[in-house]
Amino acid sequence: MSLPSKPIPNSLINESSPYLLQHAYNPVNWLPFGKKAFNKAKKENKALLISIGYSACHWCHVMEHESFEDEQVAQIMNAHFINVKVDREERSDVDMLYMQAVQLMSGHGGWPLNCFVLPNGQAFYGGTYFRKEQWIKVLLNLSELYKHDLDRVVKYASELNQGINQSELLATGKDFTEELNKEVLRKTVAKWKANLDNENGGPNKAPKFPLPSNYLFLIRYAVLENDQELLTHVKLTLNKMAWGGIYDQLHGGFSRYSTDIIWKLPHFEKMLYDNAQLVSLYCEAFRLTGDVFYKQIAEETLLFVELNWWEEEGYFYSAYDADSDGEEGKFYVWNEEDLKEILKDDYQLFSKYYEINHKGYWENGNYILMKSENQFQLLTESGISKNELELKISHCKDLLKQEAKSRIMPGLDDKCITSWNALMCSAYAQAYLSFGKTSYKEKAIQNAQFILKKLSKNGSLLRSFKNGEAKIDGFLEDYSFTAEALINCYLIDCNEFYLQEAKRLTEFSLTEFRNPKSKLCYYTSVKAEPLAARTSEVADNVTPSSNSQLALNLFYLGQYFGKDEWINYSKGMLGVVLQDMQHYGSAYSNWACLALNFVYPFKQIAIVGKSVDEILIELYQHGLTNTILAVSSKASELPLLKNRYQTNETLIYVCENSTCQLPVNSVVEALQYLA
Repeated sequence: MSLPSKPIPNSLINESSPYLLQHAYNPVNWLPFGKKAFNKAKKENKALLISIGYSACHWCHVMEHESFEDEQVAQIMNAHFINVKVDREERSDVDMLYMQAVQLMSGHGGWPLNCFVLPNGQAFYGGTYFRKEQWIKVLLNLSELYKHDLDRVVKYASELNQGINQSELLATGKDFTEELNKEVLRKTVAKWKANLDNENGGPNKAPKFPLPSNYLFLIRYAVLENDQELLTHVKLTLNKMAWGGIYDQLHGGFSRYSTDIIWKLPHFEKMLYDNAQLVSLYCEAFRLTGDVFYKQIAEETLLFVELNWWEEEGYFYSAYDADSDGEEGKFYVWNEEDLKEILKDDYQLFSKYYEINHKGYWENGNYILMKSENQFQLLTESGISKNELELKISHCKDLLKQEAKSRIMPGLDDKCITSWNALMCSAYAQAYLSFGKTSYKEKAIQNAQFILKKLSKNGSLLRSFKNGEAKIDGFLEDYSFTAEALINCYLIDCNEFYLQEAKRLTEFSLTEFRNPKSKLCYYTSVKAEPLAARTSEVADNVTPSSNSQLALNLFYLGQYFGKDEWINYSKGMLGVVLQDMQHYGSAYSNWACLALNFVYPFKQIAIVGKSVDEILIELYQHGLTNTILAVSSKASELPLLKNRYQTNETLIYVCENSTCQLPVNSVVEALQYLA
């Protein structure tokens, strides 16, 4: 009896990306994205299939199982196409280009993203998930078209590429000549309000994405304008998200989005970038409202990150899969029988607390844990105190977490992405400033040092790190978010080294990424391997756009270093999007945060002296808006700090429009200037 043959890997076996390695034993002859694949396509006169996804993507796994693991499908793909697999998280430039192509062709996009392209890199057909039967038809039809009507294919691809370039010109070539004032923001918010769900929070549609930069802007605007209606909506949204199934009620941390309008049914994947931004958002909400529930959610999320995604070398992993043991959400959901057996006498209380009823029911006898909103009624019915209730629920959660250890964990994507790590670095810095916990500061500094030492090469940034190796030239988002993180590290560590590094990376960005025909910057550097089209990231999405963050960095660094030209340049960048922002504010919310700095009074606060750290945290926790803080425990040449150090004293200077109040010694006195 012969032994079964060992499967033969394809070229992806030499990659480090967990997503690419998932496909290394497919019968499809996958190649990684690069010159080799395109040269092979030219030599064999074949089109390329560029298939893009990421490790935590549920439908990517479904299409792999149905089609890419199927011998019949693989034979067709191998015979007619050069097949390329792309991890969108590593090669976000490739994803951005072909996502735009597919959106122009079909009007929608998503992952898996499957795009057919010519050997010159220009796309001619694409879509997202295809069922096996559909996929076979697409493959056969396109191979016939490519063989027998190549001229038409080439003509269409050329026109589509022109469309991409035209879209780029339209997005980056605008300018706003009207005055930037409060009316611009009022128009933005007024149109935005019409599409809010004031019953469930968030937008009045499904699916619902958290989009943290949306609520950072809205809560800041609500405070500055004293708009109680808008503030109520933001608080409602933050509460509903944290009460809902999108938040992991046992382990902490948020899933990527909710498929329904009540934040109940998550798309169970967890991403580092979402949780980083949501920590920063809940920290700011805590500072501005004083609601300790927001502190709890931020700290629970950070605990989840530390326990699951923190690598002692100094970086954070990228994601958890939506699936475990081949089923979406299996790790997170519970049935009544198991809950009764584990919780025993406490089941009734727990079931009411976490909606083990029609509201929390999902499918196949399983429930998604959602926190009951009617805590007062629960206390009345149970006849116990709030403290007793919390202790019982905490005990129940401990029992379930212990039981969950016997379950198969979701797949872990353990690569390190520079920009996502920078977002989490900023989150830890914000948590330190909000709660004063030293371990948060230590994590932020350690992560910043890792980025500067291990994800840098000859002064530039690299995109990803795994197995001791950093690779892929960094994109504009890596520079923008890293510079933001370094500004935060300067603040928490009172160390101007980080500020100088932020300035250096920003100068590098303006040199290497600048679009000579626009005030905005390209997503890829001038030294990057050229794609079929060079594009820019303008609109804010699940993360802020790299251009909006660059513009914010220019504003703050301009303040720190007295570079008025950088402040003016950031205003010019903002002008490119102001017209679109007024029509669709939720897609330009990080830009809108920058607009607040120009429209409302902006305060500069300098804290100088030996007690700078204590005063910084005390002052920061009062929920400052439209301010910049400069700190030093010694004499400094920074324009905001120069000639302000006094031996054996810690002084606070509050300034506006280059006019400063007399220095004071206490936060109470400083707050009087800020009132």
